[in-house]
Amino acid sequence: MKTFRKIIFWLHLIAGITTGIVILIMCVTGVLLTFEAQIKDYAEGNVRYVQVSPGAQKLSPTELFARLKEAKPEAKPTGLTLKSDPQATAAFALGREGTLYMNPYTGEILGGEAKGVNSFFRFLTDWHRWLGASGENRAAARAVTGFSNAVFLFLAITGVYLWFPRRWAWKNFKAVLFFRGGLRGKARDFNWHNVIGFWCSLVLIVLTATGMVISYQWANNLVYILTGSEVPRQQQRGAATQNQGGRETNPVIPANLDGLWEKAAQQTEGWEFISLRVPTSAEEPVVFTIREGKELNPFASSTATFNAQTGELAKWEPYSGGSAGRRLRSWIRFAHTGEAFGIVGQFIAGLATFGGVFLVWTGFSLAIRRFQNWRSKKGGGSHEPEVVSQES
Repeated sequence: MKTFRKIIFWLHLIAGITTGIVILIMCVTGVLLTFEAQIKDYAEGNVRYVQVSPGAQKLSPTELFARLKEAKPEAKPTGLTLKSDPQATAAFALGREGTLYMNPYTGEILGGEAKGVNSFFRFLTDWHRWLGASGENRAAARAVTGFSNAVFLFLAITGVYLWFPRRWAWKNFKAVLFFRGGLRGKARDFNWHNVIGFWCSLVLIVLTATGMVISYQWANNLVYILTGSEVPRQQQRGAATQNQGGRETNPVIPANLDGLWEKAAQQTEGWEFISLRVPTSAEEPVVFTIREGKELNPFASSTATFNAQTGELAKWEPYSGGSAGRRLRSWIRFAHTGEAFGIVGQFIAGLATFGGVFLVWTGFSLAIRRFQNWRSKKGGGSHEPEVVSQES
């Protein structure tokens, strides 16, 4: 077991040194991205919400599109989202131009996204996913972050193993369970690395494991395979992106949009919001995404697809009727950010990610001290590398 522990230790050390800088970047940006949704909501509060006068009636979706056309004739909306909250504004998606908010009662254009805040979070996201790379370089950068995330998962798992003292006594566990005051240098770094690693390990394993599913198609497919679900066809989304990416599309607002919207709203009770994907041709189906707000998963959504010509419901895909793989995959996406468990989950995820910053720092510090110690003894004969003991 002593030999096995040494092997694990050196693999842990080498893996940490090799990918530490990338892991540090992902941790720092991850902490800052933790409350992105809440910060944006606060920064754009003046355009996302309105005061409602007694007896005021919302404009129909068709009227909202008409008001947008009057105010911004050049606008090419790709989507419209309406929330059940009476104070929430209508949100038009304008592709690369971002989101434009409108008073749903008066049709007044209230403004767009908070540019400074959104630019800041786009900057953080670029570094978190692609290390700031752009264009063709993003594929290579994504491979680096994906690999580093996988290594971080390995570090979290092996760290738990290395954390356990070789001698099971309370004084040894106490030394790596709680922060100790008055320590400096190597002793302080060792204490911090072990304590932070232990208390953050479970959350970091969840964050990195879910990151694997996001980063790698094989891991994504594995979610469906393990749950006995059919793996969705990846090429469908890719084909759609390719068709829309190289040409300019024009929105086609269905003449019977109000009726279709009403039918979509009737598919489920107590919905939180309904989003329309604006068709680009008269023959294209009209697709609505509906967040129902009644599932355990706060981000559970269903899809209603209508025939644009007949107005008939062509397909209804409720979240509850989806495969186990699809439901689990939707959890994984938001478990990675902690949002699946509300504000408490976000706080825990952010705290653990912040702990990851200290793990990289103390890990590098301990590695540098070990290297310096090895150099100082290099001329004194053979020296066997020593695994730092929790009993010390």
